Amino acid sequence: EVQLVESGGGLVQAGGSLRLSCAASGFTSDDYAIGWFRQAPGKEREGVSCISSSDGSTYYADSVKGRFTISSDNAKNTVYLQMNSLKPEDTAVYYCASGSSRAVHTIQRASRRPSVYEYDYWGQGTQVTVSS
Repeated sequence: EVQLVESGGGLVQAGGSLRLSCAASGFTSDDYAIGWFRQAPGKEREGVSCISSSDGSTYYADSVKGRFTISSDNAKNTVYLQMNSLKPEDTAVYYCASGSSRAVHTIQRASRRPSVYEYDYWGQGTQVTVSS
């Protein structure tokens, strides 16, 4: 079974940076997607950034483009989310999730936002708080 463990959340001032890590294990296929989602109080969970393992295709939500960067270290089976120029509206619980072919195709086609229903396994979440 796939297991995902996030780390790296915390409290930071507006304009600051954080790097989230997602350590993954248990994959039985080389074709999968890792996504970072976030959920603020009273709001729906939304896709922030995703990456395809097979070709490195990426997705970024419009709200984080130019500020966040997703990357993967295959040797460590870890996906990172570098978050720069953080804003108070970035405050949320951030989740790492993995999906199979459906999630991969969504990233590669770049025709719509990723859906939580395309992701099968989820980490426990890590809190990111940005103070103004």
